[in-house]
Amino acid sequence: MKIIGLIGGMSWESTLTYYKLLNEGIKKRLGGLHSARIILYSVDFAPIAQLQTEGKWDEAGEILSHAASSLERAGADMILLCTNTMHKIAPQIIKNCTIPLLHIAEATGTALCHYGATHALLLGTKFTMQEHFYKDILTMHHIKTCVPNQSDTDRINTIIFNELCLGIIKQDSKEIFLDIIHKLKKNNPTIDSVILGCTEIGLLLKQNDSELPFFDTTILHVNEALNNSLSATN
Repeated sequence: MKIIGLIGGMSWESTLTYYKLLNEGIKKRLGGLHSARIILYSVDFAPIAQLQTEGKWDEAGEILSHAASSLERAGADMILLCTNTMHKIAPQIIKNCTIPLLHIAEATGTALCHYGATHALLLGTKFTMQEHFYKDILTMHHIKTCVPNQSDTDRINTIIFNELCLGIIKQDSKEIFLDIIHKLKKNNPTIDSVILGCTEIGLLLKQNDSELPFFDTTILHVNEALNNSLSATN
């Protein structure tokens, strides 16, 4: 079993989900008392979130590149960045490591293609929804994406940072998300899937909340890591 290196803490609420799902996945696949081989580097999210707001992505990338290098030195065989947004600086991490970074958007694009989806609604932080680092990878998988308007983008971003990242789950916020999904589907009938493109959104929305299929990027990322971890024996 290969060792999975996690860069977590962004937020730690979703990092908990990564740890839980990775161990449950290994138990399901191998049985008995087996658990995942994991090294976790958990960063302080507050300064990174501030750098995001200030547009200082290179500085944020330096912090996460240091974390990735530390995981590599500690013996990790692969890196998982436990956040969608910070994959914006994935090239910086890849440049500074010799072990693979399993990209969350690649895992998502592969899953959408396997399902047969062609037009996805992408939900996430404003950075993920408005910039191209994530959508460009989905385009390479022949997935067309759409995102909410500016007002709804701001509402989603506020819920993510002011509630979900703090472990606050509100029914009213769930209804806001579902209303946005319903509105966009009504205006874009070809939408055939919804990407939960923030690792915290899965704490709020579940598949039985909508008739549209949800693609929870945390789950997809974890499955990719499990496949890689068990692809050969260390």
